[in-house]
Amino acid sequence: MFLIREKIEEKLRKEFKPTHLEVINESYNHNVPAGYESHFKVVIVSEQFSNQRHLKRHQEVYSLLKDEFMGGVHALALHTYTAKEWENLQDTVLISPPCRDAGTFDLN
Repeated sequence: MFLIREKIEEKLRKEFKPTHLEVINESYNHNVPAGYESHFKVVIVSEQFSNQRHLKRHQEVYSLLKDEFMGGVHALALHTYTAKEWENLQDTVLISPPCRDAGTFDLN
């Protein structure tokens, strides 16, 4: 049995062949039961993002992960970079914002 995080990671590795990939379960920062997988941060570095605007990169990731959204993923903070962009960031990634629905998330 795969965890949602592992499914996301597997799909991203297969599709984008990243040189760097982090899939971080941030659900613990939100009003969900312990062990729940609903909020993720993805940091992905791939040359497939070359000559693409961030919107296009995000659209491709969301499209790839549509089944995970249908299955309970509530939020995905995406950080998509080329190797050059990643190098210029000096390996720093912004902190994900708090969930707007933190006090009202409905698991049903």
